Amino acid sequence: MTARIGILVYDGFDIIDAGGPYEVFLTASRLAERDGDAPAFSVELVSPGGHDVVAYGGMTLTALGNADESRDYDAVVIPGTIALEGALGEEPVGASVRTLVDAAKLATSVCTGSFLLAQQGLIDDLPATTHWEDVEALREAGVPGATGGVRWVDAGQIITSGGLTSGMHMALHVVSLMLGEPMARRTARQLDMDWSPDPTR
Repeated sequence: MTARIGILVYDGFDIIDAGGPYEVFLTASRLAERDGDAPAFSVELVSPGGHDVVAYGGMTLTALGNADESRDYDAVVIPGTIALEGALGEEPVGASVRTLVDAAKLATSVCTGSFLLAQQGLIDDLPATTHWEDVEALREAGVPGATGGVRWVDAGQIITSGGLTSGMHMALHVVSLMLGEPMARRTARQLDMDWSPDPTR
């Protein structure tokens, strides 16, 4: 059965926060097909209202799905942004985060995407992480369980990850959860990544 992955994008998001997990899931899917199986993942990019968005640095993404239409994804990815205050001040972004997470079986975030989860009260009582520079700020934002020094924190239905490339390590963890550790290791090898199932490494 193909798992459906929704990746939220919005004005100012960091490309690698979304693109890293995107590549991980597509690579795992390609390996599954090589084995003669159905595609492991279907990956969709969605934005508030389905509008075009401009990533940090100026790359524009078009033809996006509408994040505000509940799609019951198996997993969603909430990427971070350099312009965090701007994203936190955009009500449509917050509404999309809430809609996606509420309807998904599993929610994940990359880097400062954890602040978007925190704004919606989704990780208040959970262990969590973010970019190492922002761990204390996440605690001050109402997440006392925020911790640094790890690539990701698995709190069950919500998995948060550290800065930038940690999102790829977290996505490999999700591959491991859904398809088994051997497939996660194969995917990491295909991506030429040094991955460990231990988030502290």
